[in-house]
Amino acid sequence: LLLATTALYAQEYGTAAEAKAMLESTVTQMEADKEATIQKINSGEIKDKDLYPYCGGPDGMVTAHPDPNVRTMSLKSLKDKKGNAFLEDVYDDVEEGKITEVEYVWTRPGEDKPVDKVAYLTKVDDQVCGVGYYKE
Repeated sequence: LLLATTALYAQEYGTAAEAKAMLESTVTQMEADKEATIQKINSGEIKDKDLYPYCGGPDGMVTAHPDPNVRTMSLKSLKDKKGNAFLEDVYDDVEEGKITEVEYVWTRPGEDKPVDKVAYLTKVDDQVCGVGYYKE
């Protein structure tokens, strides 16, 4: 049973390496055509398992996210399930060409129990983009 569960987990959820690779691919696409990439993110076209990229502008407002409800929010004021504004302190320090790692607590879609999650963030032009993965 454990093997079956592990295999299922491997198919359902993205890994740290896959999240980092998706972020790097998103950066490459953003550098080639920012507006088209933002549209692809917003349409949910760039997705793998439970991984997806998202971006915010200089003010922190979400510019790209597959969930339209999230596109009305600020990444800087977004709070995790423990009430921490986990991007507030790092948002303005994210640099182009460097990946910043942020840990926070989030609830997986369709589940009730908050779990540890990590976001990889980097800057592309005037956008801060990220991809998060669940640690457990």
